[in-house]
Amino acid sequence: MASGTTGETGTTGGAAGGAPAPGRTERRARIAVAAVFLTNGAVFANLLPRYPEIKASLELSNAQLGTAVAAFPFGALLAGLTASTLVRRFRSSRVATFGMVVVAVGILLAGLAPNWGLLAGALFVAGAADAVVDVGQNAHALRVQRRYGRSIFNSFHATWSAGSVLGGLMGSAAAGLALPLGLHLGVSAGIFVTVAMVAYRFLLPGPEDSEREPTASPARVRSRAGGRALLVVLVLGVIASAGALVEDSGASWAAVYLSGSLGAAAAVAGLGFVALQALEFLGRVVGDRLVDRFGQRAVARAGAAIVVVAMGLALAFPTVPGTIVGFGLAGLGVATLIPAAMHAADELPGLPTGAGLTVVSWLLRVGFLVAPPVVGLVADATSLRAGLLVVPLAGLVILAGAQVLPRRRTHAESTKPS
Repeated sequence: MASGTTGETGTTGGAAGGAPAPGRTERRARIAVAAVFLTNGAVFANLLPRYPEIKASLELSNAQLGTAVAAFPFGALLAGLTASTLVRRFRSSRVATFGMVVVAVGILLAGLAPNWGLLAGALFVAGAADAVVDVGQNAHALRVQRRYGRSIFNSFHATWSAGSVLGGLMGSAAAGLALPLGLHLGVSAGIFVTVAMVAYRFLLPGPEDSEREPTASPARVRSRAGGRALLVVLVLGVIASAGALVEDSGASWAAVYLSGSLGAAAAVAGLGFVALQALEFLGRVVGDRLVDRFGQRAVARAGAAIVVVAMGLALAFPTVPGTIVGFGLAGLGVATLIPAAMHAADELPGLPTGAGLTVVSWLLRVGFLVAPPVVGLVADATSLRAGLLVVPLAGLVILAGAQVLPRRRTHAESTKPS
């Protein structure tokens, strides 16, 4: 919950049981963090509709493409655990914004890669930078949420989804117009890096812990630490990883499946990913209200059921429109999952500041690492349709693991004004 002083024009009080009204500093910071989330979603998404072209021009098999794509989350896994240290040393605002420059350069180099090795290498660099940016932007978003004193975290992830939709539409249009990859991705990088740099000046100043409520006593923190806290973080990481796997299915394989297996045109093939991100955006726009009303656990379980049914039917009865709808509903189903896991981990008692968020962010990358090569190997052995069965299976994993999520809203969220 936010402390008494909220910003340049914010109030220092509020109604009993209510949160102080956000001031100009908080409102500007909220817009700036949203802009960073937008750039993070848009830069990578510009590349995804061009995967079929890259696959064809480099003469890659499904397994080779899947392995190259897996270099992105592999780089993220190796670099991700450094994020907490970097945030503490340089502040989340700098890590999030300046890290986007490295991400954008890596994506541009991936589009220009003349062979499999350089493609994988460029995606590795982009993924390593993206993991650090991810922790930085989420840490800063949680700082802003604490100042607001109510749940706004899903709205930042909604903006990320909006950026992904924007980037996917840009990539689909570029593919349809047959624009050179270097021109397309160079323009994209220039636009979104500029947005991130402008946003930097409006992010919150001060140390990362300045918005946290003081802990009752060090002894109390130590008493809550131990095996249970670590176990909960691991389970949160598993369900976040399952959500990442669902997202990655649309990112890495929707265009390839729609164009190669179902015969969709290049411009249409990119719409599977766009549908997933668009409905994920919609789910995140309303996600804070749903979580406040029903609790993170119930929302996650309902979403997991949607994933299982929607993608199960899309794969059982394959058509171009049905598959696009299936990917879209899968995005809706996991809309609040990753934000819920991150928030729950960051608020978990008994862990050092930022440790839970960093571990969950790192573990969810396992889903991004494992999914592309597994789907590619299954696709080469049988069919891509069979490989995509990992999506409804991920929904079942979420259903099983959602027990660790809070049943109702947290104390910080419960203080929002009526």
